[in-house]
Amino acid sequence: MSVETIASQPFQDQKPGTSGLRKKVKVFEKPHYLENFVQSIFDTQDGYQNAPLVVGGDGRYYNRQAIQKILRIAAANGCGRVLLGQGGIFSTPAVSHMIRKHNACGGIILSASHNPGGPDEDFGIKFNTPNGGPAAEKVTEAIYTATLHINRYRVLDTPDIDLDQIGTTQVGDMQVEIVDSVRDYADLMEQLFDFERIRALFQSGFRMRFDAMHAVTGPYAREILEQRLGAPAGTVVNGVPLEDFGHGHPDPNLVYAKELADHLFGPDAPDFGAASDGDGDRNMVLGRHFFVTPSDSLAVILANADLAPGYRSRVTGVARSMPTSQAADRVAAKLGLNCYETPTGWKFFGNLLDAGKITLCGEESFGTGSDHVREKDGLWAVLFWLNILAERRQSVAEIVREHWRSYGRNYYTRHDYEAVDSTAANGLIDALRAACATLPGQPLGSYTVDYADDFRYLDPIDDSVSEKQGIRIGFKDGSRIVYRLSGTGTEGATLRIYIEAYEADPAKHDLDTQQALAELIGIADSLAGIRKRTGRNEPTVIT
Repeated sequence: MSVETIASQPFQDQKPGTSGLRKKVKVFEKPHYLENFVQSIFDTQDGYQNAPLVVGGDGRYYNRQAIQKILRIAAANGCGRVLLGQGGIFSTPAVSHMIRKHNACGGIILSASHNPGGPDEDFGIKFNTPNGGPAAEKVTEAIYTATLHINRYRVLDTPDIDLDQIGTTQVGDMQVEIVDSVRDYADLMEQLFDFERIRALFQSGFRMRFDAMHAVTGPYAREILEQRLGAPAGTVVNGVPLEDFGHGHPDPNLVYAKELADHLFGPDAPDFGAASDGDGDRNMVLGRHFFVTPSDSLAVILANADLAPGYRSRVTGVARSMPTSQAADRVAAKLGLNCYETPTGWKFFGNLLDAGKITLCGEESFGTGSDHVREKDGLWAVLFWLNILAERRQSVAEIVREHWRSYGRNYYTRHDYEAVDSTAANGLIDALRAACATLPGQPLGSYTVDYADDFRYLDPIDDSVSEKQGIRIGFKDGSRIVYRLSGTGTEGATLRIYIEAYEADPAKHDLDTQQALAELIGIADSLAGIRKRTGRNEPTVIT
């Protein structure tokens, strides 16, 4: 085996987005494309000679091929040890846990999260730092800068290794330890939640359905729910990870997990339903004939945190992304806790978690998490709900409605316009940004604008500044409209519009969300000129 230096040229499109570099598989299959990006990671990071590197992905198409290339490049660059999930599989929160448990130098995660998989679909790669979290902007910027100047990468000339056999093998001088992908993560969950009480819940006849969407959490859910917690066999459906996610779209929402939603709203609905996404970091929670918004889910978890042994009397604060509804803010105020508002992207929670400022955090995009790892964690959120249900012995609907009676209800929706022409989408945001100076004080329908700005975040830990994080239009009564472009797509631009209104009166808590927000939705459409600028008559997805 010898180290080869392969001449290469830069690609101009390797700037990581909100969650790493995501492109179509065909792009990653171009000669030198993946190799350039991986070499740029090793060119800009250190510590991998003496501390392990964690590697794994969600099992989507091209996962196995990419891992073999990463191992050859890692060995050629002097990496001493790699911890690799069996079959190349690791959920994103499991990678974060492995990094933290083994004091690793970081991790390389292969996933495009909730995006579709397959030869003609999406692939992604991102680097997580030694705290277990997504790389901060200064790290991703350094990697991107390196990709713009790279002219070679190093690779060890060696055959592929067997990714499926647990044990240790050598790739040149580098040790590759292939480990059980599930066990360490499942052990962590058992430390955080009252498994005995949850087992008793299932023994009482409680019924649940978990849709793994043929994605990475299938093996995790089967081990934890059906084996350790004693849920009946078949509780986990679509539990075998497939390279194309069974021709599905592994995004746990009411559109792409419609089969699960229909079942929970059907005549023989179980007590509880949940789903997770491609790499296991998102979640959807449902009760019988009841959908829990991610914003409400975070607020309910915060309000009931003392019911879980791993969080009893130790919650220091909470954070939410700026577009997420303000439901958690109301709970934090009542509990005397600080609530932080950050840009979208889990990396912004990392500093707050590391500093002990917060214990829980969440985003409206079906992501919830805590300080147990530095990623959002779909199965963790489901287990937290099971712990709450086991302690309170009420239905999901009863728990959420009681929460609304105590704190009021934040009616909230998100309208996504996917694969919009990038020029049109950027023009729409630029026009809104220009209008911000003149909007305050203006009446829009029955609402009056209180403030309008482009969200700017000053990190309270390291004083770093993140500009242009979304257009906020706030009204005198506390209602909000937020516009932003998502960084998670691979085709065109995804325009997201978030609409929120607070209702304190319990007699008005059971309105249909779209009807309750109808006037604000109309204002959001007309203010941005969506139809005229994008040519779209309706959103792609409404959640």
